[in-house]
Amino acid sequence: MPILLYLTLAAGLILLVAGGEGLVRGAVALAGRLGVSPLLIGLTVVGFGTSTPELVTSLQAAFADAPGIAVGNVVGSNIANILLILGVSAILAPVIVSRRAFQRDGGAMIAATVVVTGIVMTGALGRVGGAILLAGLVAYIWTAYRLDRAAPSPESAEIAAGDMALWKAALYALGGIALTVLGARFLVMSATELAGRLGVSDAVIGLTVVAVGTSLPELVTSVMAAIRKQGDIAFGNVLGSNIYNIAGILGITALVHPLEVPSEIAAFDIWVMCGATALLAVVATTAWRISRAEGGFLLLLYAAYIGWLAYGAL
Repeated sequence: MPILLYLTLAAGLILLVAGGEGLVRGAVALAGRLGVSPLLIGLTVVGFGTSTPELVTSLQAAFADAPGIAVGNVVGSNIANILLILGVSAILAPVIVSRRAFQRDGGAMIAATVVVTGIVMTGALGRVGGAILLAGLVAYIWTAYRLDRAAPSPESAEIAAGDMALWKAALYALGGIALTVLGARFLVMSATELAGRLGVSDAVIGLTVVAVGTSLPELVTSVMAAIRKQGDIAFGNVLGSNIYNIAGILGITALVHPLEVPSEIAAFDIWVMCGATALLAVVATTAWRISRAEGGFLLLLYAAYIGWLAYGAL
């Protein structure tokens, strides 16, 4: 049985790498064909696509009466997106931050974080809270689209010359999403079973194994984007995924199945997510880039967080 689990983990990783490469290629080509910036594609196609594993996992956890996994999955994923994924991406290649993009999309991420923290403090995430989060997501996507079409980023002209057909670009993007979702599914299933044998709580599993597992599409996609010098997609992917995780994943999950918020998440982990979001705002706006040194610092913070959770689970 352990050998089969390890093989499933390996298969998931392979699918994620292949899917991440296809998703980035398709997203960049789509941006050129549709006349919008790579950042907006990262916020929509890539951001939503790589957040699909979180949606599936949180819904399944909600129906299985495991709110620790449902909520911890989103909170842990957002923490991992900022500290782990941006940390790794910045180490590979410093991430350039667009001032205009951060003012719009970073502001939306901060607002979503503040709203969901207020809801979590009530101890429950019901249908009203879910509707508020979803309404905010729809308003954000519409605003981002209108602003980007009115004043497209300079990168649009640079990639518009690509010769990939629209149908082929869409096929790459959709195929990449499918592979990342399937790969994440394999990883989450096997990793959750292994973690469950250790006897840790649902909240800890959701914040660590499940959160990191469902964040692997974002990690692979952002790393591939960093390697291909598409910093806008790497950064936009994290911002978009965090917004989708809070407003979309928790919003849809709460509408379908209202959730009780585990006390340990409300008391500690939600504040770690808030702190990571505030830190990202500071790091991104000091020089409008995330350097390798800052990426290393983000990684150290994530290691400390995981270490603290592991210590508490003992």
